[in-house]
Amino acid sequence: MTLGKILVPAFVAGVLSLGVSSAAYSAPLKCVVLVHGAFVDGSGWKPVYDILSRKGYDVSIVQQPLTSVADDVAATKRVLDLQQGPCVLVAHSYGGAIITEAGNDPKVAGLVYVAAHALDKGETEVGNGKLFPPAYKSLVKTPDGFTYIDPAHFHADFAADLPARQADFAAHSQMLTAAAVFSTPATAPAWKTKPSWYVVAKSDRIINPDLERMYAKRAGSHTIEIAGASHSVYETHPKEVAVLIEQAAQQSAK
Repeated sequence: MTLGKILVPAFVAGVLSLGVSSAAYSAPLKCVVLVHGAFVDGSGWKPVYDILSRKGYDVSIVQQPLTSVADDVAATKRVLDLQQGPCVLVAHSYGGAIITEAGNDPKVAGLVYVAAHALDKGETEVGNGKLFPPAYKSLVKTPDGFTYIDPAHFHADFAADLPARQADFAAHSQMLTAAAVFSTPATAPAWKTKPSWYVVAKSDRIINPDLERMYAKRAGSHTIEIAGASHSVYETHPKEVAVLIEQAAQQSAK
């Protein structure tokens, strides 16, 4: 695994532009906030939560409603407001669009994208998906405008490296997600002013791995690629993901 070069000057500029003293980030950073993606809830973060908690990190998990980008950003900021110090804000999948907006909060010191969308201003997930088509064909839309992954294809498309029974449970406990979130344009991307880290899932069928690479390269993210990892990489490779989050916490504190 190789990491990119740290973008300290851009980070410092971003902190100063928010009116936050750089001295506020000199102490060890121990706060981590995790944001889930579409179709799942925060329980998938438990393996990462357990690893980081054992190492002394104060970890919180956002349970956003998946009803609109505005609602989900508000839910994330509500959790950030409860934190006592600077945090690393981490997201999976659609959650990346959420932290790209919520990451402008002054309590956020760094961003970690885990097979996640890191949109630029005016971009949408649908639009970027047309440029880098994903492999899955299992998205279903309800008459009232919500979406889910067909349970018959959930294992293969979303979580191929999860045990079958675990993937089956995830398939039948999905959080239906408003279709509108995927076509909502980003406004002010936080990754332009704050340092970021990125996990590319090399066998992802939900987000094209080449799109993930584009996001990471464009943001100047410290990047790792995990071979054989499905879209559920945060759950199937928690050790690698936790290590990258730790690195983000250590570097964001400087």
